[in-house]
Parts: sequence; C-alpha cells; structure tokens
Amino acid sequence: DIIPQPLLDQYLSMTDPARAQTVDTEIAKHCAYSLPGVALTLGRQNWHCLKDTYETLASDVQWKVRRTLAFSIHELAVILGDQLTAADLVPIFNGFLKDLDEVRIGVLKHLYDFLKLLHADKRREYLYQLQEFVVTDNSRNWRFRYELAEQLILILELYNPNDVYDYLRHIALTLCSDKVSEVRWISFKLVGAILQKFYANNANALGLNFINELVVRFRHCSKWVGRQAFAFICQVGMFSLCVSVWA
Repeated sequence: DIIPQPLLDQYLSMTDPARAQTVDTEIAKHCAYSLPGVALTLGRQNWHCLKDTYETLASDVQWKVRRTLAFSIHELAVILGDQLTAADLVPIFNGFLKDLDEVRIGVLKHLYDFLKLLHADKRREYLYQLQEFVVTDNSRNWRFRYELAEQLILILELYNPNDVYDYLRHIALTLCSDKVSEVRWISFKLVGAILQKFYANNANALGLNFINELVVRFRHCSKWVGRQAFAFICQVGMFSLCVSVWA
C-alpha cells in the first residue's frame, strides 16, 4: 500500500552479486546509501521487509558499503525506535566498532547520536569499549582521535560522574598527551567539560581528585610539553572555579 511491490523487489535485488557484475560494480553501495530513506518511507512496521537486506549489506566484502551504513546507522535508529534498534541494529553497530578504521569513523562521527537512543543499561555497556577508539590501524590518522575527543565532550551528558571518572577520564588524559597538537587542544576542552560535569553534579571529591591528577601529570611534568599542556588547560578556563587550589 506504500510503494509498488515490483519497485521494492528491484531495490532488494541490488544486493545480488550478479547485479554488481552486469549493472554497476557499486550498486550495493548505492543500495546502502538509500536504505534509510527506504526505511523511512516504509515505516518501522515494515522493517521486516528490509532487515535481511540490511544485514547482507552490513557484511558486504566491500568496506565502502559497510562504511556507508556506518555513517547512517544513527539515522536508521531514529526511524526504527529503541526496541528494533536494540534487537537488530546494536549487533551490527558492535561489528562496525571492530571493523576497519574507514568503517569505524562512520560510527565514531555519530557516536553520541546513536548512544543517546539506547536505554541506560545498554548504553553503559559501551563505556569500556570507548577506549578502543584511541587505537587505530594507522597511528598517523590523528583526525580519528580528534573526532573521538569531540564526541566525548557530547557523550559526557549520557553518563553519571562516577562512570565519567572511572572510564572517560583515562581517555581524556591519554588524548591530552597526544603527539598532534590539534588533538591535544580539543582534549583540553574535554578535560574542562569533565570538570564542569563533576561540579555541576556536586561530585566535588571527584573533581578535586582529577585536578590533583592533572597537577601531578602536567604541572610537574619533567618535559616542557607537559607543563605547556597544563598552561593551555588553564587557558581554556577549566580551573575558573578552583584557582585557589594551585594559585
């Protein structure tokens, strides 16, 4: 009743390997690109019509196909709702997290958008996995780490102060010591956001512990780059509420 069945059949057939040889070598990529729009048109009640096709595309041997899905999985999650997302998209999302960097960057760029759609208990399962984004196939791919810091600034609101201290704090400290200055700069903003998180939630003890750790690690660092990092951290204003601690 929504679209003609022959048209839907033609779309679903785009994953057929024979079509790639006879029609277009990138036909599966085109199919992946259009899938959120098709899902929106059909509605979540007709997701069963696309589920098998989506799973086929998600396991396609061409990384460009998987990358296309990775960049749009958060949009599909909005269309399908929390129940279908948890049942059908989360397993594929988990697979993308372990894929090539070219695919992982797709989920990383919209990590906050996807995680905020999950229930709190399911979302918490990803806390430990977030640190895996620090490691990339190519260490020179600094934009990957930059994107991680940007996403973490947004993700802070999804977790309580204790989880931020136990998991995200370590990632922030690692990124603050990155070899690339651009990554360090965005990481200093992340550190400031973490402290604001602590004080906004009256987790003053966690905030003070974090400040002391920053002082030890950077203010008293034997290398000038560490001491410079401390100065830049102060510059972004994250010590505005506690200047008396180190004045």
